[in-house]
Amino acid sequence: MTQVIETIDVDVPVRTAYNQWTQFETFPHFLDFVESITQIDDTHTHWKVKVGGAEREFDAEITEQHPDERVAWKSISGDEKHAGVVTFHRLSDTTSRVTVQLDWEAEGFLEKVGAVFGVDDHVIRKDLKQFKTYVEDPAHQTGGWRGDVTI
Repeated sequence: MTQVIETIDVDVPVRTAYNQWTQFETFPHFLDFVESITQIDDTHTHWKVKVGGAEREFDAEITEQHPDERVAWKSISGDEKHAGVVTFHRLSDTTSRVTVQLDWEAEGFLEKVGAVFGVDDHVIRKDLKQFKTYVEDPAHQTGGWRGDVTI
């Protein structure tokens, strides 16, 4: 099992950071490996991703979601076996900290080599920087889903 934990501070209130993260269909704007995400219902999404040049699809279930605090999920079908959680921390009225933890089974030679050499950490760190740029632009602040989920 491979694990990555990365953190970034963003210059928006925690509510804004959380709201943007719950807009899963916007992920391709800041996560390079995501081709598309389709929101099926309040707790299910369908992902198309490209990892190491290979296209993959999977369904994920949101297992826990608490506004302005956390979103947790796990894959439930498809090519990827993984789980993750994103937490949101208020630093001030205008800044917040976003922490991402991903756990997954590396598949294939390239993914296993990438995990050993920390390529995954670099990719997640870069994508979080892109999230920072995206969420700090008021034009991209599109609202969010504020429901509570506990499975």
